[in-house]
Amino acid sequence: MSLQEREIRFLIRQKIADGLAASVPAYTRRDITLSKIRGKAKVVVGMRRSGKTTFLWQCLAERLAAGTPRDGLLYFSFEDERLMEMMTGDLQSIVEEYFSLHPECRDREPVTFFLDEIQLAPGWEKFTRRLMDTEQIDLFLSGSSARLLSREVATSMRGRGIEVLVHPFSFREFLRHRGMEPGTPWSTLPKAERSSVEKHFRDYLAEGGFPETQGLASRDRNTLLRTYVDVATLRDVVERHGVTNLTALRWMQRHLLGNPASSFSIQKFHDTLRSQGVSVGKNTLHEYLAHLEDAFLIRTISLHTASERQRMVNPRKAYPVDPGLIALYERTGRKNLGRALETAILIELERRGCEIGYVRTREGHEVDFVAEGPDGETFLIQSSAHVEEPGMWEREVRALVSASADYPEAVPLLLTYDSLPPRETLPAPIRWLPASAWLLGEEVAKTYEEE
Repeated sequence: MSLQEREIRFLIRQKIADGLAASVPAYTRRDITLSKIRGKAKVVVGMRRSGKTTFLWQCLAERLAAGTPRDGLLYFSFEDERLMEMMTGDLQSIVEEYFSLHPECRDREPVTFFLDEIQLAPGWEKFTRRLMDTEQIDLFLSGSSARLLSREVATSMRGRGIEVLVHPFSFREFLRHRGMEPGTPWSTLPKAERSSVEKHFRDYLAEGGFPETQGLASRDRNTLLRTYVDVATLRDVVERHGVTNLTALRWMQRHLLGNPASSFSIQKFHDTLRSQGVSVGKNTLHEYLAHLEDAFLIRTISLHTASERQRMVNPRKAYPVDPGLIALYERTGRKNLGRALETAILIELERRGCEIGYVRTREGHEVDFVAEGPDGETFLIQSSAHVEEPGMWEREVRALVSASADYPEAVPLLLTYDSLPPRETLPAPIRWLPASAWLLGEEVAKTYEEE
């Protein structure tokens, strides 16, 4: 064994000892559902700084509370500059060193390894597959989207991994982090507590849910969020994919993040850039868009249609991964409340595992989302932050009524920023909820009477 190999092995032994002895750090509990399919590694992915490492510790804490001995729960982070010289063969040392400390666990009872930033280790894919085939070890893997992308999980793990997507805080998690989570459903909250929730809802739409930014002053929060975007773009897009046309990439990124919930097409992007003297191919722009989505900076949805051709030729709609990113690119001084509301709803639908598109009716009306949940229930969702504006209420209701004729199996739902019930009678079968109540999980079937 060479000197370098001995040093790596000594370091691994020390990190294992530290990982087994470390106390669980304080965390805000995340509402993330884990698959109960046995024999699969849980692969935790998501936007940088969204809380993937903290979620690993949450999973460790939950197993500890369920009775698993602490020695059977190993947290090991590869984000350590001393491991830069690690070779593929050194990965097995983690297993051997662990079982040398706890030989009683080998082949007798399952243990759990939480391997953080695993993508930094060369040959991690074959190592984890072999581990699952030869040892009684449950695996949780997490990594930056720079190398651990959703489509690569399926390829690398060959069906042995289940993706777990971690977003920034939901509205309920945002309230929980502040110690303000309601203990009862929205419909039973006292007036004072409901008013408090509404105030925090305004904060959530403006500030977003990245854990590290909570409680920061506006200037510091925006500085930190800008750093997140810059690092994700540089590390997860430019460096990873060897992007050379930085002008086109930066223009696309600014446009998509600066116009949330807006329609766009690659053809229009191409024409605009060409008119500005920027030479870039349409195929390259398609690739850049995919890279930004892979980095979880951008989420896009397409027109909901059975025709693949119609889906491809119609514009898509783009959203940032968190409403807090909107303010970074707003230059007009607008609050963009409506766009932030629509963004929060889109990301919540994604959290709930929905298949999502937008609707354009035969009459030319547009509905923000058609969403099919994992249970098969379908919703038509229209959001509105300004129903008090002249004609706005009528337009939103008219679009839902029109779409309901095309989607008779769907529940048409109007979500408003205003938490007061509509004064106009809603035509059947349209239902209404305050957006804040829906984000907190309120049942759509509930009805409200003005207090």
